[in-house]
This record gives sequence, C-alpha cells and structure tokens, in this order.
Amino acid sequence: MTEPGTTGPGMTGPGTTGPAGTADSGIGLRHLLSTTGLRREQAEALLDTAHGMERALTGRTVRKLPTLRGRTVVSLFYENSTRTRVSFEVAGKWMSADTINVSASGSSVGKGESLRDTAATLAATGADCVVVRHPASGAAHRIASWLDRVGHSHTDGHVAVVNAGDGTHEHPTQALLDAATLRARLGGVEGRHVVIVGDVLHSRVARSNAHLLATLGARVTLVAPPTLLPVGVDTWPVATAHDLDAVLDPALDRRPDAVMMLRVQAERMHGGFFPSAREYAVRYGLSERRAARLPEHAVVLHPGPAVRGMEIASAVADSPRAAIIEQVTAGVHVRMAVLYHLLAGREAERSRTMETGRPEE
Repeated sequence: MTEPGTTGPGMTGPGTTGPAGTADSGIGLRHLLSTTGLRREQAEALLDTAHGMERALTGRTVRKLPTLRGRTVVSLFYENSTRTRVSFEVAGKWMSADTINVSASGSSVGKGESLRDTAATLAATGADCVVVRHPASGAAHRIASWLDRVGHSHTDGHVAVVNAGDGTHEHPTQALLDAATLRARLGGVEGRHVVIVGDVLHSRVARSNAHLLATLGARVTLVAPPTLLPVGVDTWPVATAHDLDAVLDPALDRRPDAVMMLRVQAERMHGGFFPSAREYAVRYGLSERRAARLPEHAVVLHPGPAVRGMEIASAVADSPRAAIIEQVTAGVHVRMAVLYHLLAGREAERSRTMETGRPEE
C-alpha cells in the first residue's frame, strides 16, 4: 500500500426553521457540480437536511411536502439511468415541485440540437433547476456556466444545475447518499476507514466519494489493478493498493469500516484492462470468504447496478451487512436536501438579506 503526497420542508416563508430543526443557513450553493470544492460545513448541512427530510416524511400517509410548490425541476439525461433519474423525480414530487424528464433520444438532440441550445431552451421554458447526466466529463459545468450568463425573469436570473454524473468525472449526489448511508449505519464518517474497490479509472462515483469522504474526516483506500487507477491519483486525498486481501487482513490495526464495490464500466472500456471477468472476480470481487474477514460492524456498499458473481457475490449483496437498498432510499432524501438548498434555502437567504440589509453570518 502506498500513501499519497429558512424554511422547513413544509414551509416556504422566511424566518421559519429548516428540516433539521434549525433556521436554514443559506449554505452558499448556486449549483451542485462536484464534491471537490464542497466545504465540510456545506456537506454536513446537506446530510443533516437529508436526515430532517426523512424524519419529516416518517409517519405521513401522504408523502408530500409543499416546500417547492411552484418550482420546476427538469431532468436532462443523455445516458441510461434508473436509480438517479427516478430518485430525483421522486424527490421533486415529494416536495411538490413540477418534475419533467427529458431524454436525449426523445428530444431535439436527435435532430442535432447542441447541448448549449437544449439547456437554454429548458431555462427559457421555466426550469428552476436542471439535473443533467451526460457522457462527457465537464458537461454539467459547461451548462452551469452558460446558464449563469442568461437571465430569466421567472427564476430571478438564476437556474440551478445539479450534476447527476458527467462521464468519468463526478457524481456528487451519489457520494452524498453514500455518506448518508454510512452515517446511518456507523453513526458517523469521521475517523472511519472506507475501502473503495474496482474500476476507479472510469468511476465518477469513486472520484466524488474520495474527495467527499476525506472532507468529512474519513480515511479512504482505493484498491484496484494498476490498469484501473487513473493518472494523477497520487494527488487525491487517498491511499492506494493493488491487493484486496492485504487490505482486508484481520491483523491490520485499521481494518475497514466500510467496503464500497464499484461497477466495472465495460461500456467505457476500449481495450484490455484485465485478462478476464473470472480473474477480476478472483482478485477483486467481494466473495463470501472476503466478506467474512470484515469486522462485524463493517458495511458493504455498491452504487448499482451490481454485476453479481463478478464484483460482489450474491450472498454478500443480500446479506444484512449490505446497505445497497438503503443507499437507494437515502438517495431520495439526499436529493430532496439538494433541491431544497438550491431552491427554497436560497430563497430564504435572500429574504433574510432583504429584511436585515446584509447576508446572514
């Protein structure tokens, strides 16, 4: 191993309390594009709000909060998705937003419309927030940059952009939901050892998690064959290793508190990154034998969809220590929190500024 150099969910008026029980702080988010520049207090505010959203919905016969009534959230997906697309739609609907899904195959993109023109069209038709997934790294940043230059009276000159995955670059809401799952299972992220295993090279999930978990005080170790570690990984706030069994050794002082298995992204691979699926499973798959070596409290995560038998054994994926389904549930609450802070939380901050003549400290 090598070490490297307010308003609540049911209210929209100013001066009320946020879902975590305290006044919305106005955490300073215009967009959510990556975890790299996310400050710890911003990340913790999002996670606290997600927990507050979960509590606000508990026991409700009708899971509906009026928080984003009158707001429009548009999901623009250029890649296939189930978990992310559906959870953003559910998150918006549970907060009474109008949600619209746009897929590249059924839009004017099929007629040759550019990404810039598509984004501008969505903003002009009334979008308050655009959730975008795109195969090109940096696409969400470009859209945010373009829309920041465009003023629309119905959105007071600002359309929020959420990166739902851009190429091999980042997937910030996935990292946030993973952190939320770890907080729920382990009681916190600070000081925990999280091992991320697999196709790091093509994984936006790995990059976002590496930065966010380090920001939250976790120790992160990436385990992958040399061919599946990106150039420049030595600048990330992580340790790296190539031998999974060595990292899981029960004799180590710092055994993993969580193991996150990554999806092998065959659709992004152009060449031989490992000899065969069978050899990958033998060297880097989370088998029952390897899972048995984990501490009793350790959690198993996977962003999905999982390739059972290769990345993770079915018995492990279905075991009590696996939190894969819990991650999906956490994803809805986390995405509610993101939409809340980008839309309702920002509105509350503006109201306080108008009342006091200065932003809240």
